Amino acid sequence: MSSNARMPLLEHFQELRQRLFKSAVLITVGAFVGWFYYDFLINKLAAPVCDLSQAQTSGSTHCGVLYINGVLGPVDLKFKISILIGVLITSPFWIYQLWAFITPALHAKEKRNSILFALFAIPFFAIGVTVGYVVLPIAVKVLLGFTPGTLSNLVRFDDYLSFVTQILLTFGVAFELPVFLVALNLAGVIRGRSILKPWRYSVFGILLFAAIFTPTGDPFTMLLLGVPLTLLYFLAGSIALLVDRKRDKKTTDLE
Repeated sequence: MSSNARMPLLEHFQELRQRLFKSAVLITVGAFVGWFYYDFLINKLAAPVCDLSQAQTSGSTHCGVLYINGVLGPVDLKFKISILIGVLITSPFWIYQLWAFITPALHAKEKRNSILFALFAIPFFAIGVTVGYVVLPIAVKVLLGFTPGTLSNLVRFDDYLSFVTQILLTFGVAFELPVFLVALNLAGVIRGRSILKPWRYSVFGILLFAAIFTPTGDPFTMLLLGVPLTLLYFLAGSIALLVDRKRDKKTTDLE
């Protein structure tokens, strides 16, 4: 294989490395914010299980079923929560970096569409994370409800945090589906009919995604993710059809 044939692939990997580096730097900066607001954040994250601030005020040594293990457990937990917050609050930046990598060499008009993508990606990701946080207490209640009455269930905060992270990021990323579909349509990569034609398979895929990536596995939590995603999928397809109609009309007028 010639050097000329290899260069585009090498440049593509170099671009990916640069975008990953930029994202990592911004996430690190966001993690410092999480570190500074750690006490407030850990209270919010623990809320679905117990009122941590009330437990601290009353001098209680326990907070529901949660506990921290080991000498390094507290600082390790602080690092993990800081990184989680860094990922969440810098999501507009790394989501845009992902999009810019997927659709390189855009023309001026398509670059404007990329800016629109970033503007819509931010609120949709935030909405997804918010829905995930609302679902979180339900998921915790369902899972802890399987504990036999004769047994007590103690949960390491590290394990609980991994569970919280999975829910928040799953809902946040999943709610980007319609934004990606419309953005790809605006870029001319996919048409509205191509989005909606396999709707049965798409709906099945959405429900399968919800079943696999929601950590509880209960039907109620799966539906709380699957139903909004299905509605957003059809909304994105409808918007893409309108964009195609407008684009085709403009093309016809030019001819």
